[in-house]
Amino acid sequence: MIKKIFKFLTSRVFITGALIAVQAAILVIGIAFLSNYFFYLYLVFVVLSIVITVYIVVNRDNPIYKLAWIIPILLFPVFGGLLYLLFGKRNISPKMRKQLEQLYRDTKELLLPNKEINDELQALSPDAAKQSHYLERVSIAPVWKDTEVLFLTPGEEKFAHLVEELKKAKHFIFLEYFIIEEGTMWNTVLDILVEKVKEGVDVRLLYDDLGTINLLPRGYDKKLRSLGLKVCVFNPFRPSLDTFMNYRDHRKIAVIDGNVGFTGGINLADEYINAYPKHGHWKDSSIMLKGAAVWNLTTMFLQIWGFISQETPDYDQYRPTEKYPTDGFIQPFGDSPIDNYLVGEMAYMNMINNATRYVYISTPYLILDNEMLTALCLAAENGIDVRIVTPHIADKWFVHEVTRSNYDTLIKAGVKIYEYTPGFIHAKTIVVDDELSIVGTTNFDFRSFYLHFECGVFTYRSSIAKQVYDDYMEILKVSQQITPEDCQKVSFFRRIVRAVLKVFAPLM
Repeated sequence: MIKKIFKFLTSRVFITGALIAVQAAILVIGIAFLSNYFFYLYLVFVVLSIVITVYIVVNRDNPIYKLAWIIPILLFPVFGGLLYLLFGKRNISPKMRKQLEQLYRDTKELLLPNKEINDELQALSPDAAKQSHYLERVSIAPVWKDTEVLFLTPGEEKFAHLVEELKKAKHFIFLEYFIIEEGTMWNTVLDILVEKVKEGVDVRLLYDDLGTINLLPRGYDKKLRSLGLKVCVFNPFRPSLDTFMNYRDHRKIAVIDGNVGFTGGINLADEYINAYPKHGHWKDSSIMLKGAAVWNLTTMFLQIWGFISQETPDYDQYRPTEKYPTDGFIQPFGDSPIDNYLVGEMAYMNMINNATRYVYISTPYLILDNEMLTALCLAAENGIDVRIVTPHIADKWFVHEVTRSNYDTLIKAGVKIYEYTPGFIHAKTIVVDDELSIVGTTNFDFRSFYLHFECGVFTYRSSIAKQVYDDYMEILKVSQQITPEDCQKVSFFRRIVRAVLKVFAPLM
């Protein structure tokens, strides 16, 4: 017990949290020190809170996100406005924004639309073409053919294929992950990477600092560099009252020699391959691409790499070099929190709104804004077979309570809700009408839609849709359908807790 306490007290999380608490305390003490001028100070903060409230009302943020901030500001006018200035504004410094926007401009010429493919898609399906056009325009992500695809589930399948492809690498390996943890999965991958470095392969690793803060030893990036890997840590977590700390790199990307790419929900940690039962059976998914469409994933990786490292990569040397047969229209796309586009959410919503027969969704979290809730309910009320699978075993109790708080409204509209009884489903998939699908990293929640760097792969008339559908049918066999009676059995106290949590869900 003493060792555990000492380990916690010396951890980065505790030390960083303590330093942030000190900063917050200094702020509070500073205000208290000025208590002799309480009336004037109070008046200034009230006016500030009123101005901020007006700003929140008129800006373009989601109404639920606005409400989650307006309530604490009005309840605590002295501190509410300050908290919003510190944590609520979903923006970054002008310098940082300029750097990222310049990176996107620099790569725009490398991701030009293919008119022939676009025209063919338009002729086959105007609805699919609209979705593709949206992703091409706002995410700068062209649609491709000449690409093989394979749906990989559960994590053990992705792990096996990833190891196989890594061993074949001749020129470069790019890895970008939210979570990395020492264990069977990561240690196996690392051993291969070290061997590849010795063979002269350019190995680059990018991981999110907050995603790994409790999982990797202090200074782990230095250890990896000593082994020959090139390493960048995204948005290092610092003891600072800084808005940008909210923005995390939630992507999971692997690119090998420009010809093979992976993305999806699976990180490089042992729970993702069920090496141990963290939350029961861990059900997850990934997609493997071979061919032209991998170029989108390569440029996504190099954009963030260039931003962190301040290098200017020679993109052209990382283009695909091998030809593969076509398996439908394949469009990997990215989502960034620094622009005004909710790419992940809108891509999902386009598919839901255009469905004619069914919409099947799997997601670990179901924290919905009004627009998404309305789209799902309207689809079901229009007679579309809408089904959603969420976990039965929670990883975060408060998030799970918010997820379940949406069940009643959805079920009343005709949406079928299931919980994955064996454990935790972390897959982020949507399949529509046997033809459209997305496999990616974006959850149905505010953090994914608003605050994270995310990615996914949209497909039309690809074998992926059938693979995702077949897997979904297998998931339903071991899942429990939630009934209206189940919703009514919820205790009064739990309803109150859920109502309060739901108000502040956008801040989770």
